[in-house]
Amino acid sequence: MHDLLDHCLDRMVNATEHPWQSPPDNLISVYGIGRGGDLVARLTEQVMPYHSGNTHPQFWGWVQGSGLPSDLMAGLVGAVMNANVGGRDHGANAMEHAVIDWTRRKMGMRPGASGVLVTGTSQATVIALQTAKMRAVPEMRSKGGGASLTVYAGDRVHNAIRKAVELLGLGHNALRLIPTDHGKMDVQALVQQIAQDCADGFLPLAIVGTAGSVDIGSFDDLNALADVAQARNIWLHVDGAFGAWTRLADDPWRSLSDGIERADSIALDFHKWMYVGYDCGLALIANEAEHRAAFAVRPPYLEGFEAGLSGGERWFCDYGIDLSRSNRALKVWCALEMFGEDAFAAAITRNCAQAALMADLVQSHGMALVAPVVSNICVFTARPDLSPQEQSSLNRQIAIKLQLDRGPVFSTTHVSGITCLRAAFANHRTRDHHIHTAIQNVKALAENGLLANGE
Repeated sequence: MHDLLDHCLDRMVNATEHPWQSPPDNLISVYGIGRGGDLVARLTEQVMPYHSGNTHPQFWGWVQGSGLPSDLMAGLVGAVMNANVGGRDHGANAMEHAVIDWTRRKMGMRPGASGVLVTGTSQATVIALQTAKMRAVPEMRSKGGGASLTVYAGDRVHNAIRKAVELLGLGHNALRLIPTDHGKMDVQALVQQIAQDCADGFLPLAIVGTAGSVDIGSFDDLNALADVAQARNIWLHVDGAFGAWTRLADDPWRSLSDGIERADSIALDFHKWMYVGYDCGLALIANEAEHRAAFAVRPPYLEGFEAGLSGGERWFCDYGIDLSRSNRALKVWCALEMFGEDAFAAAITRNCAQAALMADLVQSHGMALVAPVVSNICVFTARPDLSPQEQSSLNRQIAIKLQLDRGPVFSTTHVSGITCLRAAFANHRTRDHHIHTAIQNVKALAENGLLANGE
């Protein structure tokens, strides 16, 4: 164990030396014959080298957090305690209370708001919309129903919203995708769609605002959406998987999420732009009574007492779908206590500035942005002089080539029919020199005409 701890610490200290690499075939076999003596060697030689890459400072693919040294402390203590945070009276429940309340304050929600830590925003979205559905159809838990409900979101919303709508039995035809204008939901088109649905006999359930779209990092006008929701008594949910954390950033980025405090629910992740280890998301609900009413059920074997281990409030199994739950709050608490929230504010602000820096370098190197940099995401094409098809082929090849060469990790997205290179800055280890080097690498590959033909 001491040897393994040394290996783990060394890899964290030297994260820059360990980019993603493709694992060999048949890397891992399960023997199941008690070969504990060489387990440390197998972990350090077969497991740790073939990570997913997101601990490296030049990893900007998708939106993945970078992990923290405090995670290692939390992991050790969490494994020793082995707490089930479904309920009962113990310290892990108190820690989850504290983390939820800290987040509630940062998001600007009123005292008395509720929450539950979950695997991530996808699950948090289901929790939030189920709570909304319960408010709209109070007899739902006993009788079912809700087939005429509709949900509204921008046309580039994360597919977690579609999955949630399907899982809640509404069918994805109930999801109304509203046109976006410069990355923001068209509020007038939203109002018109709601009016049409009401005239056709539908019951509007929820408006989903996006705080940080996954493709280009855009933000809806959350105050405008809140005005519409309030005027028509519709639930306002905010998908803030990473973008909600602009509440910690400096201006002008902090103002991107203005209005989030008016939401009925927020879904967000700590394992993205708060950098903690996977997995750790949060469903934050403005009304605790509504949240509990959507999920609480207490069979006799879970009866609570006025004292003893079966005492304590609240039992988090009453606020979500899991009875067996790990102590996810421990990772967040350790991170905040080790570094302080000012360090996170500085890192989030720096990531936004780094996206702007990449945008400047893209243009100064003769490449082209395909969307304005709004927050922490930069999307560009390496050879704007080529046809859309040739640009798409080249950008895909560049992304793959850089990854296979253990270089910078970009992901891709589609904008205006072109497959583009995309960098999402949610990495506290990234420094400006990493960005300069990466853009030079992209430019060098872009000038190789063979790649434009996919060779």
